[in-house]
Parts: sequence; structure tokens; C-alpha cells
Amino acid sequence: MKEDMNTREPSCRIDAESLNRFKEQLPDIAENIIKSCYDKACYTHIDYEPIPSEGYVGDIINKLKEILFPGYFTREKIDPVNLKYYMGQSVSVLFDMLSVQITHSIRHDCFRYDLPCNECEEQGQKIALNLLESIPLLRKILATDVRAVYEGDPAAKSHDEIIFCYPGLFAVTVYRVAHKLFELKVPLLPRIMTEHAHSLTGIDIHPGADIGESFVIDHGTGVVIGETTVIGKNVRIYQGVTLGALSLPKDAGERLRGKKRHPTIEDDVIVYSGATILGGNTIIGARSVIGGNVWITESVPPDTKVIMETPKLVYK
Repeated sequence: MKEDMNTREPSCRIDAESLNRFKEQLPDIAENIIKSCYDKACYTHIDYEPIPSEGYVGDIINKLKEILFPGYFTREKIDPVNLKYYMGQSVSVLFDMLSVQITHSIRHDCFRYDLPCNECEEQGQKIALNLLESIPLLRKILATDVRAVYEGDPAAKSHDEIIFCYPGLFAVTVYRVAHKLFELKVPLLPRIMTEHAHSLTGIDIHPGADIGESFVIDHGTGVVIGETTVIGKNVRIYQGVTLGALSLPKDAGERLRGKKRHPTIEDDVIVYSGATILGGNTIIGARSVIGGNVWITESVPPDTKVIMETPKLVYK
């Protein structure tokens, strides 16, 4: 016997009433969250002065790509006639974006750490101008990175494919800009930039690392390059490589901050996938080859090949 449709309680009305009962609890929940914002044991930035925004940083990186590789990442066609107009407009837009976020970074440190006034806005504009002035040099260095990828990767059909498609080049591009800001003593913003690239590529390069020209990260997922790493010219590393620090004690944050903790990789070195190289005193000599999945905590002389013994496979 079919149930009489008219005798059933409308389920939609019951759901709505239930939802209202849940939502009535939200003001109290919000009030408790607000109270927690004043708990000094937690981390909150509630101030009239903004901090750098990851969303704006993404916009800055996109605009930088348009200027560093003109014609590749714009919707509009760029030709010899409109190049001057386009570049003038783009540089002006990027200057405004950079100066605001750099100012926020400097001002954030001033207020949080009670530093003497640094004339934040003027500093932000000066540093933004300095970065823009360095773009021709950055373009030349990035060109060496593109050529190194092409010369070493038979799968690359063109330089265009590398610029458009290779996550390693994108991560290195963001790193090179962030490293310049790091050298200019901009707080916070360089790290936000490289972490943005990290989130998109799986490649983690600290902006403090010192990396020479013609640098290649092949494939790239899982690569980690620590803050005090030094990498020479014409170095190639593969996915899963870690250039890191040795195990650190609990008080390492204060005791070792600013000291050399990560390895040095000299010119013309290849580091294959899964290799782990640790320690500030560890130097991989020039022209060496580090095989896959090795673990290194001591220096390697130049012209050395380090490989694992062939593993024994067991079939059952």
C-alpha cells in the first residue's frame, strides 16, 4: 500500500528548520574565535597596516613573466610597433604593484619588531626601481638557463616549449627575482614568492640560495634547495634532490640562523634523482656526477662519480 503523500511531513521544511538551529550557534562560535585572536600564545595579524598578500604576489609574478619573456605570456600580440608602448605600460603597472608589496613587507617588520622608522614608502619605491633596473641582467641569466635546458634535454623541441611548459624554469625564474629582493634586504616578500612557485611546481628553492647561470632543474618535483646553498655554473639536478642541512638541535633557530648550513655544488656538476646532499661544510667538487638515491654528508673531490652499488633484486 502506497504511503499517502499528503500525510508525510515535508522533508525540505524539516531540513530548513534543522539548518536554522545550527546557524543560530554561529554568533557564539564567531565570538569565541574573536576572543582567541587576543590570545598572545596564538598568531594573529590584526592591525591597520596590511602585510604582503599572496594573491597580489601571484599577480606580480605573472606580470614579471610578461616582462622577462615578452610576447610569451600576454593575451595581446606584441610586435616591433607596439613593443615600446606595451613595455612602458607594463613597467609602470609592475612598479606600482611591487612598491606597494615591498612597502607592506618593510612596514610589517617595523611595527612587529618595533624597529626605527625606515621611511617605508620611499624605501619600497627605491627597491622596486632597483629590481626593475636589474631586469635586463635577469633576462640574460634566464636565457642561459633556457639554453642549458635545451642543450641537455632531447625531449625539448624548442626554446618556446621550455619557456611555456617546464616547471623547473618557472621555479628558477621566480627564484632569480626573489633572490634579487632577498639581496636588497626585503623581508617576507621573497619567501612568499618562492613558496608560491613551490605550491605550483613542487620545487622548493629558498630565495637566499646563491645559484649560478645555466642552471637546470629537470622534471623537478620534490627538489629542495636550502637557504645557504651555493650552486656554481652549468649545474643540472633532477627530481627528488635535496640540498639540505644536517639534523638540527632544538635551539638551532637562534644559534644557526644566518650561518652556512647547506652544501656547495661547484661548476658542471650533475645530481641525479633522489640524491640527498647535506651540511654546510659539504662541497661537491666541479665536474662530479652524483648518482641517484645516494646520501652524502661529506665533501666529494672534483671529477668524482658517486653511485650506489647495484641492488640485488629478489623474485618470489
